[in-house]
Amino acid sequence: MIMTRVEQHNIIDELKDYARFMKGRDALDFEMFIKRDKDDEYLDELSQQRLEALLQTYKAMKPKSKSNR
Repeated sequence: MIMTRVEQHNIIDELKDYARFMKGRDALDFEMFIKRDKDDEYLDELSQQRLEALLQTYKAMKPKSKSNR
């Protein structure tokens, strides 16, 4: 699936909430996606697949809401 530049940006913004949970390769890849987003670069197909995989992995975690503390 080819995603638009706006879709890429929205996914990266959504993943920023989960960045503190990322370790190893996930953290390194995400840092690179942030840099490429700042440079307004389109991601190649493999990078888009990796970005979508990160979204699926971390979105399943659902951070705790502040009202549950």
